[in-house]
Order: sequence, then structure tokens, then C-alpha cells
Amino acid sequence: MGLFIREIEKDGKRTVPVWFMRQAGRYHHHYQNLKKDNDFTTLCKTPKLACEVTMGPIRDFGFDAAILFSDLLFPLEQMGLGLSYATGRPTLDKKLLTLDDVKGLELIEEASKFYSFQKEATLLLRKELPKDKNLIGFVGAPFTLFAYGALGTHAGSLVEAKTGLYDGRFENFLEILMPNLLKEMSMQVEGGADTISIFDTAVGELSLYDFKRFIVPTLKSITKQFKSLHPKCKIIYYSKHTTLNHLNSIEDSNIDVLGVDYRHTLSEVVHQLGSDYILQGNFDPCWLHLSKPHLEERLNYFFTEMEDAKVDFGRWIMGLGHGVLPKTPEENVRRAVEMIHQRLRY
Repeated sequence: MGLFIREIEKDGKRTVPVWFMRQAGRYHHHYQNLKKDNDFTTLCKTPKLACEVTMGPIRDFGFDAAILFSDLLFPLEQMGLGLSYATGRPTLDKKLLTLDDVKGLELIEEASKFYSFQKEATLLLRKELPKDKNLIGFVGAPFTLFAYGALGTHAGSLVEAKTGLYDGRFENFLEILMPNLLKEMSMQVEGGADTISIFDTAVGELSLYDFKRFIVPTLKSITKQFKSLHPKCKIIYYSKHTTLNHLNSIEDSNIDVLGVDYRHTLSEVVHQLGSDYILQGNFDPCWLHLSKPHLEERLNYFFTEMEDAKVDFGRWIMGLGHGVLPKTPEENVRRAVEMIHQRLRY
């Protein structure tokens, strides 16, 4: 079963599909075994290894979609900011603190060569992945990339990133980023991705005014250009910490799926925006750390809440409100997927 084509099964019903952000990663023994002999960058940039990491949770947990194992910060490396994962967390040699810093950016390699590892990995994945499961590629959204470029983190008040919206840094950053980001997305599709997720994990720190003034036009620009090149490819847009007012202001017909974090009451979002987008989310990833009885209780309550709200299950992809957290018990991930497939039928 895929995310968008939901076959009628023998009992005459369909099942709500499920995938989790960061479903391939640190919590999974499969990833940890590969990590013993390979650092993070090697796992991302070696197509065979990226394919293997991606396929691990598909084989082990039965998710309905695979998402390419990679990292959203690689555009900053391409732009010459000196991205490194040597300490475990990503670090930059340079930061975009002034307009001159941005204007001085030079690409270390053209996008068609730099992102070839992602295209090769998606080519391998499309061969490995069952045809009825979706292959999701992904990129970081422009503001999220800019915020990290300015600060080297997404933590804190993001003052340098927010003021960069007004002093020319964001505008000049986009001139360099946008064509290369579009190429990165396209190369993943050329490799076989049928869905591209745009992750905006920093944007919820912006006021509604700044979101509407700077982010919505930028988002619409990249989705419009992408859809003109790949009209059949689905776009998922996920933003963290955004309010319902932020989501209502997007109004982008090129976005197919809107992912929401766990701070929202999902049934309310579905009722307000379900005619415009398929909604994705939004179980709290922390609940996957509960004891099995408590996890099952939370899942059943979550399901019942959606049923009682008479949500159109055909407009919903079940997922987390953010990514799978480190040290999440694997048995809880497995049990969650089992319960979703058994219970969420319509």
C-alpha cells in the first residue's frame, strides 16, 4: 500500500497509510550496525549504504513509504560553508552574519555533480523498494537552511536569521540557493522519488507577519517551479511550531500534503484544510517511549478522537508530529505500525 493509491482490500475497506519522519536512524539496530564501520557522512554519500539504511525500517516495521536517508543541510556544504559532522552534530566553518558573508558565497561544485549521490541512492532504492510503496525524497526549506547558515543551529531566539530577512541576507541567499535546491529536488525525482518532502523545522519561530511576507512567496516560488518540471510528483510541506494561522496563510495548490506537528489538534486541522491538502501527522514522538500498555492507550485515544470527529480518513496519512527520537524502543515502533494498520480502516 502506498500513501496516495489506497487499494480496496478483501473486506471492502482501505487502510490509512503510515510513515515516520526519521524512521531510518539512530534508534534502529540496523542503522547502529552500519554506523559501527561508517561515519554519518559516509552513510549519506555512499549510495549503496544510503539505500541500505533507508530500507532497514521498511523490512523491519512495514512502513508504507521509504524516505531517502540523507541530510537537509547539504546545500550549505555546496555553498561553501564548510559543513562537518565530525563531532556528531553538524557544524559550519563559516556563518552568514553579514551581507558580505552571503555575497561572498561560492559553490564548491555544480548541483548536477554535487547531488549525484542522492540520485544514485534513489535509483537503487526504486529497484529495491516494492512497487506499491512510495519513495520520498526531501530537502530543507529555504528559511530553515538560512537559519542554520546564519547561526549554525536552530536553537534559541534565531535573532540573526530573523534580522536577516530585513537586511538583505535572506534575499541574496535565495538567489544562490533556489536554483540549486530545485536541482537537488529534481535529481531525486530523476532517480525515482515519487514524492518530495520540504522540511521547515525553524520557520515556526517566525511571526505570522514575517511568515506571510517572506516565507509564503518563497515557498510558492519553489513549488511552482518544481511542479512545472515534475507535475506528477507529490509535494509534502512540513513545518514545526507553526500555528493554524500560519498554515491557513500558505494557500499553495502545488502542495499535496501538509504535515503538522503534535501541538495541533489534528482533527481541527483536517476539518479546516482537508479539502485543500492531504494532512499528515501528528502523534507525539515522545509517546513512543512509553510502556507498551500506555503507548497502546495513547494510540487508541488518538484513533478514537479522529473517529469521533468524523475525519475523512482518505485525506490523512498517519505519522508523527516530528521525527523518531533517539533511543526510541524498536518494539514500540513495530507495535505502533501494527495498530495503525489494524485499526485505521475505512
